[in-house]
Amino acid sequence: MSIAVIDDRPASRAPLIPPTPPRAPDDISALGRLAAIRHNAIASWGDRAYQDDIVKGRFFTHASYILNAPDAIRHVLIDNADNYRRTATGIRVLRPMLGDGLLLAEGRAWKHQRRTLAPAFTPRAVATLVPHMLSATEEAIAGLHRNAGAPVDLREAMQHLALEIAGRTMFSFEMGTHGRALRSFVIDYGTRLASPRFLDLLLPLGWPTPQDIARARFRRRWTRFVGELIAARRASGKTADAPPRDLFELMLAARDPETGEAFSDAQLGDQVATMILAGHETTATALFWALYLLAMDREAQDRLAAEVRRLGPGAVEIERLPFTRAVLDETLRLYPPAFLIVREAAGADQVAGFAVRKHDVMLIAPWLLHRHEKLWHEPDAFVPARFLPGAAPPDRFAYLPFGLGPRVCIGAHFALVEATLALAKIVGTFRIELIDTTPVMPIGVVTTQPDRSPSFRLTPR
Repeated sequence: MSIAVIDDRPASRAPLIPPTPPRAPDDISALGRLAAIRHNAIASWGDRAYQDDIVKGRFFTHASYILNAPDAIRHVLIDNADNYRRTATGIRVLRPMLGDGLLLAEGRAWKHQRRTLAPAFTPRAVATLVPHMLSATEEAIAGLHRNAGAPVDLREAMQHLALEIAGRTMFSFEMGTHGRALRSFVIDYGTRLASPRFLDLLLPLGWPTPQDIARARFRRRWTRFVGELIAARRASGKTADAPPRDLFELMLAARDPETGEAFSDAQLGDQVATMILAGHETTATALFWALYLLAMDREAQDRLAAEVRRLGPGAVEIERLPFTRAVLDETLRLYPPAFLIVREAAGADQVAGFAVRKHDVMLIAPWLLHRHEKLWHEPDAFVPARFLPGAAPPDRFAYLPFGLGPRVCIGAHFALVEATLALAKIVGTFRIELIDTTPVMPIGVVTTQPDRSPSFRLTPR
């Protein structure tokens, strides 16, 4: 286990090394690896996964490959992407929450959804949503002010903030009425149903497992809830001839540029679920980890706060926040929300000199890739300067916080704007310190979550 280094020395000081779980033995058995995955997928990898270009293993009766070589990653995610699809296990775990929305759709359905949604996530469209982001952030800061000096759970606070932003940007209404129920759904699914069990990994997708039966019950309740959110938004109406004021109106007005098709009600519900869940959960996690790192690196925190102060009160020009953005980029390197991309070969192929057979599994793990010893200098250290303007950019296929290729996250720009604004506002307002020093460990379960919620103290600047 690596222990966080907190150092008060000037610029020449040793960089912060945040805590990570102990690595698995390279000779761990298949059953031991399955047990480790159930507890924490991040802790199931050994030294070779951080050092070798390709690590070949077995996934039941088929070969598995951990890909750390940029050329191999390009081949699987871009050059021959049509040959690599989601695994049955991934679909089992995600479909009850996301339905057949953009994240899980395949083939023609995916192309239709991607084309239809793309205009809602252009920089110009996202700019119209910034006032929603700012209003939610200012209210969250006001709430934190009321508890200044007392212990605060920033993980919970960031979850509430990201959920509020998701609700306002999606529906133009506050999530006070619906937020508690939505968080209950997310927590319930994450704790009971999100981790794959042995039969989830073993059985074909058409064969229901005991977990699938529970997931189906969850799906019915969740679909009804999303329908209620949509009904509440429809009831609020739309101002005639006014431009779209939120993502819901953008999606409602969206048409496939090739076919002219709009989303059906069922498709709209799945898109809403995907955008709210994928958006708020990953952003909340990224903000928590950024604040955790800054609490341990006071020099970086003070530099970020000084950058925000130079903007002046009320200013929101993201392009004038290069260090804030660098902190966020480095956070996404060390704690990528999507820590693992899994693809199954639909047919035979050649990858990095290996003969790949149908059903073989490709593992592209941003967690490993972002900490690989051949690809990064001081890979385990928190060094925001590596992302500042003028620094050598990372290899395009070595830094994948939002995926890559045709299926790169459509909301990447939205998420970066939201997180940069929120981080700047919070750190510009408060000095943040950790009250307890027990290391917080990352847990890989759907996203890269902290294993606990540490206590912080916020002091107004």
